[in-house]
Amino acid sequence: MVNLVIMRHGEAEPHSSQDSQRQLTAKGRDDVSHMALWLSQHYQAFDLVLCSPFVRAQQTAELMLKAQPASTRLEMIPELVPEGDSHQVQLYLDALRSETPELRVLMVSHMPLVSFLVETFTKTGNTPIFETSALVGIHYQPGEGGKLLERLAPADLALLSH
Repeated sequence: MVNLVIMRHGEAEPHSSQDSQRQLTAKGRDDVSHMALWLSQHYQAFDLVLCSPFVRAQQTAELMLKAQPASTRLEMIPELVPEGDSHQVQLYLDALRSETPELRVLMVSHMPLVSFLVETFTKTGNTPIFETSALVGIHYQPGEGGKLLERLAPADLALLSH
């Protein structure tokens, strides 16, 4: 069963002098909303959404929360920025899961960190490239590692709906 989802933020405005302040585009908001709906229909609710402090990741997380129960918490994690350390994120999640072993978590971050997070949590040597709004579902147990169970992007949803 998937208990960890790692997601790249939705499509954002072109690069600017303040990368951390870039906003989602209309397409980005649309794609994220579709992914949120799909997740809510196919996965159990999340207990916690962890996101980068960058605006586009916060906007993505907030859209994802709209399809979750009101009890789902949002927490910004400074280490989830593009140049963050995936091993520090793993240590943080392991600490959370030691207190609440059944914790279901959605992480919203950036390339290249999302790729490194997949490798860190699954130990496959695989660092997949993520499209914007794409996600992976992992079954993860601290001390045992994780197994990649699903990978999905907005384009896949279009194919599934036909």
